[in-house]
Amino acid sequence: MRRPDAQTVFLGSAILGSLVLVAYLTLWHGDGQAESPVPRGAALSLRDISFDGARACQFLQDLCALGPRPSGSEGMARQQRMLSEHFRGLGGSVERQEFRVRDPRDGRPLTMTNLIVPWHPERRERILLCAHYDTRPWPDRDPDPRQRRGVFLGANDGASGVAVLAELARHMPKLDIRYGVDFALFDGEEFVFDDQRDRYFLGSEYFARQYVAQPPPHRYRWGVLLDMVGDTHLEIYQEGYSVGWADTRPLVRDIWATAARLGVTEFIARPRHYLRDDHLMLHDIAGIPTCNIIDFDYVRPGTRQSSWHTTADTPDKCSALSLAKVGWVVLEWLKQVP
Repeated sequence: MRRPDAQTVFLGSAILGSLVLVAYLTLWHGDGQAESPVPRGAALSLRDISFDGARACQFLQDLCALGPRPSGSEGMARQQRMLSEHFRGLGGSVERQEFRVRDPRDGRPLTMTNLIVPWHPERRERILLCAHYDTRPWPDRDPDPRQRRGVFLGANDGASGVAVLAELARHMPKLDIRYGVDFALFDGEEFVFDDQRDRYFLGSEYFARQYVAQPPPHRYRWGVLLDMVGDTHLEIYQEGYSVGWADTRPLVRDIWATAARLGVTEFIARPRHYLRDDHLMLHDIAGIPTCNIIDFDYVRPGTRQSSWHTTADTPDKCSALSLAKVGWVVLEWLKQVP
């Protein structure tokens, strides 16, 4: 998903850490507000949430039933057809943003495709909701070296953000806000065979460069990236870069405040990881203030072993309730964006 020097906790410089700490204290304690009005651990069930997590989870399972979905594969092609049919069936249009890269295995040209789904395209002010939909070619961090060229399904890391967007699509036609919403599914986030050689974030980089080179008639007010949001043991800390950027900090504040208002205590209002992900391309190249919603601590139940980039990243490690909570927070945040 990210380069190895930032795929674990990134300590960063003392200066940057201090800035984030100051920002955290200002945003969450300077005005006397607690992190959440609901005690941590308060129970929410699927019946309490106005977002169908069970249907999102079924979509996740359907994606994984296609098998691995790395860039350029038949699994990816089947996924593209499935997603296009889904969004069109709900009244959306689907735009294919194709681009060519060099296949790191043999140097040959390879076509990748971002899928863009605009809702209410007549609205000039817009919000970008995005996720990557490719899966890593191999489970290269599996604890068993013999499995590191095995099957990687990418249930959480690949399918979970897509599943939330698939269910959010049901709410988009009647979303009565001033903003239009674009979904972007990025290809080539981690078409990586050698961490020391191959590039990450190919789809989001292409999207961001096109946004600058050929400016659309609209501009994005905010961007929200969903990545690894289906973990059964959900803990979503504020991602370090997202809360560290001055232009994105208000977005982080508003989303976590929405979660606190709803009693979704899995959104934890303090930074923990600095993670290199698609949001860096959107922010640094295109200037779109983009927040990363991610649970990087993807640990197998009953163990201390991570399922990230292993053969264990399978649908049984994901939860309908987790998907429901994340989708609900994003939907309710959308409804109150000024």
